[in-house]
Amino acid sequence: MKKLRKASSILLCLTLSASLLAACGTSKEEGASSAAGSSTAEGVKKDGFPIVDKPITLSVMSQDAGVADWNKMPVLQEMEKLTGIKLTYQLSPIDSFDTKKNLVFASGDLPDIFYGADLKPAEQVTYGSQGVLIPLEKYIDEGYAPNIKKIFDEHPDIRKSFTTPDGHIYALPNIDLSAVWYRSPMWYNGKFLKALNIKELPKTTEELYTYLKRVKEEDPNGNGKQDEIPLTSVKLDDLRMYFLGFFGIYDEEVYADKDGKVHYTPQEEGYKAYLTFMNRLWKENLLDHETFSQTPEQKKAKGQNNQIAVFNDYYPYFTLGGEPSGDNPLMTPVKSEIPGSPVYGKHPGISANGTFAITSKNPAPEATMRWIDYQYGYDGATLFAQGPENLLWKYTNKETHEKEWLPVPGGKERDEFRGTLTPNYGILTPGMNSSELTKGLKTDFDTWIDKENAEKLTPIGKAPFPNVYLTNDEQSEATALLSDLKTYVKQMEGKFVTGQEPMSNWDKYADQLKKMGSDRIVELYQGAYDRWNTGK
Repeated sequence: MKKLRKASSILLCLTLSASLLAACGTSKEEGASSAAGSSTAEGVKKDGFPIVDKPITLSVMSQDAGVADWNKMPVLQEMEKLTGIKLTYQLSPIDSFDTKKNLVFASGDLPDIFYGADLKPAEQVTYGSQGVLIPLEKYIDEGYAPNIKKIFDEHPDIRKSFTTPDGHIYALPNIDLSAVWYRSPMWYNGKFLKALNIKELPKTTEELYTYLKRVKEEDPNGNGKQDEIPLTSVKLDDLRMYFLGFFGIYDEEVYADKDGKVHYTPQEEGYKAYLTFMNRLWKENLLDHETFSQTPEQKKAKGQNNQIAVFNDYYPYFTLGGEPSGDNPLMTPVKSEIPGSPVYGKHPGISANGTFAITSKNPAPEATMRWIDYQYGYDGATLFAQGPENLLWKYTNKETHEKEWLPVPGGKERDEFRGTLTPNYGILTPGMNSSELTKGLKTDFDTWIDKENAEKLTPIGKAPFPNVYLTNDEQSEATALLSDLKTYVKQMEGKFVTGQEPMSNWDKYADQLKKMGSDRIVELYQGAYDRWNTGK
C-alpha cells in the first residue's frame, strides 16, 4: 500500500504553472450540464452535457491498483451521469498490465479506449502506423477537445512532443508543467545534522565526502556504537540520477545539454567522475556495503532505526518514520570538478509515455474525445484528483476555487480513501495537475517542499530530453542496441563502484561501449532531437 500511496502522492503533489492553468479554461467555459450545446456527428455535442443524445457504452482497458471496484467508484459514476457514456472495464493488476497489454495488441481483441495505459513511444508509432490506434489530432482541432487544444496552443512543445514522425498524435500525456522531481530526491537526516552541529549543507563533493566521513566516525545517533550508515541505496537505482547531476549529467542514459548536443551518459567524463566518487565512498565504508543486496524494506528499516545520514525517498518520513516535517532537508546538489556542475534533471512537465489512446474498434471517437477532454480542464481534473465535492473535500469559496478537507470516513488514511473514489490512484492517468486543484488543501509540509525545490533544484534544473519519436526502423535498432548496452553498463557500474574493476580500466570499458553501438545511439537520438527541435 505504501508504494501505491507514494505513486499517488506524486500525482497529487505536482503543480501546474499559472500560464497552463490559463490555457485550460474555466469551469464556465467547460459548460454547465444544462447547456444545450451544438449537435455534430452522430448526435455528439461539442459543448455542454450530456455529450451524446443517446447513451452509449464503451470498453476501457487500464491498470488497476486493486483498491476498489471501478464500477462502484463515485468519480466514474459521476462521469456516466454527466456525459451519458457508460464504461465497461478490462482491468489488470499494475505489475502484470504490460503483459496483458501486449497480449491484447497481439490478439487484436481491442478495447475501445486505453486509459492509464503507459503507452511507450515505440508502441504509439507501431500501433498507430498499423491503424490499431487512431490519430487524435483531427478531433482535437475540430473542436471536440477544447481544453486539450488550449493547452497545445499555449504550449506547442507539448503537441510537438506527442506528434509521431508520420505527423499524427496517437496518445495523450499526463500534463504538469511546474513539476520538479523526475525521480524521488535525496534527503539529509536532520537529527544527524544537529548532532554534528552542521549549520550549512555541503556545497561540493569534497564537503559531502567530509560530512559522510564525520557521520561514520562521530556517532551522530548517540548510541555509543559505530552503526551509522553515511549513505545508503538499493542497487544505486534510487540515487544514480541525482548524483550524476553533481557531475554535470542530466540523465542516466541519454540527455541533451543546453546547446542541444545529445550525450550517451555511460561514456561521458562526468560518468567516469561519478564512478570514481562512488568507488571512493565504497572503499571507505561511506556507501552502504549492502547497497547491491538489500531490499527497499531493509533500507527503510535502517532509516527507522536512525542509522542513515543521506538517503533517497519520495518524502523523508517515508524512510525515517514519524510525521511530515521540515526537519530533514532536501539535499542541495553539490559541485564537482566537472565544469558547469551541479545540474538537475528536472521533470519535463509531461509523461514520457502515453496515458490515453482510442483504438480503431471505438464506434464513437468524437464522444470519447469529449469525455477525456473534461479531465484536462479544472472541473474534470478536480473530480479525478480529489473525488466529487462533499465526499473528501468541500469548497470554502467556489469562485476562487479554495477548498478544505473533510474528515475521512471510518478514520482511514485520506489518500487510501481517495483510492476508493477515483481511478487516479497508484497509476499515471490522463489529465492535468494544477495548483488550482489544491488551493486551501496544502499543508505546511507541502509549502516547505515547494520552498526547498525553489531554492535548491529549480535554479539548476532542465528537462534531460524532450519526448521524441524514432521511426520504426530506428526504434528497432535502438531497442536492440540499448538492451545489450544496459546489461553491460549495469554490470560494470557495480564492478567499478565496488573495486572489482579498477578505474584504470575505464578506457577499455569505453572502447567496449563503442563496439556495442554507443555512438550509434547518440546518432539516432541526435537525429530525433533535431527533428523535434525543428518541428519536422
